Amino acid sequence: MPYCVLRQQGTVTLHSLPLFVRLHDRPVILIGIGDAADAKRRLLERAGARIVGESAQAALAIVAIDDEAEAAAAIARLKARGVLVNAVDRPADCDFTLPAILDRDPVLIAIGTGGASAGLAKALRQRLETLLPQSLGDLAIALRDARNAIRHRWPDAADRRRAIDSALDEGGLLDPLRRFNRPSLRAWLGAAAAPPPEGLRSFLIHTDNPDALTIEQARLLGQADRIYHTETINPAILARARADAARILIVDGSEPPDPPPPGLSLYLVGVVPL
Repeated sequence: MPYCVLRQQGTVTLHSLPLFVRLHDRPVILIGIGDAADAKRRLLERAGARIVGESAQAALAIVAIDDEAEAAAAIARLKARGVLVNAVDRPADCDFTLPAILDRDPVLIAIGTGGASAGLAKALRQRLETLLPQSLGDLAIALRDARNAIRHRWPDAADRRRAIDSALDEGGLLDPLRRFNRPSLRAWLGAAAAPPPEGLRSFLIHTDNPDALTIEQARLLGQADRIYHTETINPAILARARADAARILIVDGSEPPDPPPPGLSLYLVGVVPL
């Protein structure tokens, strides 16, 4: 069937790009005294950073000064040197923020609010602590150690991704929300084959609210290789898809190609709720 690609669409702007920075034995400037400065010091020490004074050379700095004028002057001096600054309780002055952290080493989950509410980030972290088993880190290590075996078992990259997605899906052999054990990994590696490609799936989307998607729709968005969609689909829904999935806008009453390219393709058609 004929189809038309007008443009890539569906980008939702991020207020910040989350990054995980290795700070072991790297200098970080910390200015200030008191409870806030002590808390930042403990966090930096936990990350293995070398805490230094303002005059030292460093790429990052944390300013934990209560006095408004003194804090503003320190922030200005540091930024004039090209140093990225986190200013405690001054989100407008922050080049970066420090998230609430859930640690399942080597899995780290960081929750940030762009400085809007540290209390909200903490509450979310505490809620997630009850959902994620301590064995999540063991699962990550086991998958890392089995990387060569996984590549040998599924040489094709697309087959390998589908096999991993299936194993980690809810109820799968390696469901990350269940307690992990090594026999589950061995059973998965001994499975007969990777799940087959699913071709093209079509959905009518009756909502602009990503939270109102069905469980199946949310799962497939996270697994699709490409997403064909009409212009009535809310970009916030497209943002729920894999970051590397192609987003292709279908216009003028056209349709996706039949058959579609290899892998899983979704065709999302937006329907305005009555």
